This record gives sequence, C-alpha cells and structure tokens, in this order.
Amino acid sequence: MTSNRQEQFLARYKKILEVSEELLLENYQSMTLDDLAKELDIAKGTLYKHFKSKNELLLELIIQNERKILEISEQSGDNFKDYAVAYMLFHLEAPEKTIILHQIEENLTMTESGLKALFNTLYEIRQQRILCIKDMTKAYLDQFQSNISIRDYLSYIWSLTYGGCLLLNSSYYQRSIGSREKLIQLYTHQALTIPSRAELNFADA
Repeated sequence: MTSNRQEQFLARYKKILEVSEELLLENYQSMTLDDLAKELDIAKGTLYKHFKSKNELLLELIIQNERKILEISEQSGDNFKDYAVAYMLFHLEAPEKTIILHQIEENLTMTESGLKALFNTLYEIRQQRILCIKDMTKAYLDQFQSNISIRDYLSYIWSLTYGGCLLLNSSYYQRSIGSREKLIQLYTHQALTIPSRAELNFADA
C-alpha cells in the first residue's frame, strides 16, 4: 500500500511538472498555482504537498531541463560534434522554452533567497555536464591547434545558441525571414567551424 502511494505521489509530481511547463509556454510565464490546480483538476493544497511555493516549482522545472541536457552530454560519448549539435538542437528547436526558463532563472537568482539547496542541485548538475564534456571539447579544439580556451568556446556556443533562440522566437523573423531549418543548420555549422579559423587562433589573455 505504501509503495502504491509513493508511486501515485511520484506520478502526480511528474504530471505537475509536465502541465506547469505547458502552461508556462502557453501563457509566456503568466502561470499561477490556481491556474495549475484547475488544469490538473486537483486542490491547490495538493500542489503544496509537492512544492512549497511557485518559485520552487519553477526552479524544479529548470533542474529537470538541466538533467535532460546532462543526458545529452552523457549519450555523446567522446564525440564533441554529436554533443554540440544535439545540445544546440535541444534549445533551437524549442526556442520559447529556452528563453522562458533562462529568464525565470535570472529572476529567481536575483530575487529568491530561500531556494539555496535547489540552486546547489542545479549547479551540481551543470558541473557534472562540464566534467563530462571537458575532455572531448579539448580534443576537438586540439584538432585545429586552437588556443581558444574550453571555457570561452563553450560560452561562445551558449551565446550563439541563446541568440539563435531569440531570433527563432521573434515574430518578425517568423513573418519575414527564410527557413528555420536552414538557419538552425547555419548556427550549428558556425559553432563547429569557429576553432578552425586561423584568425581566431589566438593565445589566451
């Protein structure tokens, strides 16, 4: 009986995260716990059995997303190209989600002081990912005898990816500029070819 209750609790926890993400994307962050409870057809008090606050729920969504990115790095073996393309596609194919979660994290970082343990979990997952991809990133840069640091290269890929998400999520782009698929291909190609460019083969400052 206890095991069955635990399974139900876990299933409801996963469902809450799934539906809350859907509502965030549909309403561009303007989700309330009342909205969520109504959508799930449960009492608002039931939500508090899983999450102490809306901010805790939001941070759990960010952690869940970060675990998926860690899985991408773990599944790439030692192939940096596979990792970089999968990492970028994960974000570029769902640009609104990437933007919203990033904005929520920035806001929580500046305003929420009661979620230290969850932030530590988030940062630990990211550290695991960096450790997982560190050697294959170095090996990829070494192929081109590039002096770009691992930190700078990975930061560049993130900034290129996030910038791409902003453009792909732009209503102006969707109305006025060409193929999303071709643009995404250009972003991934750009990220992978940067180390081979002679003019960027500079020494670290």
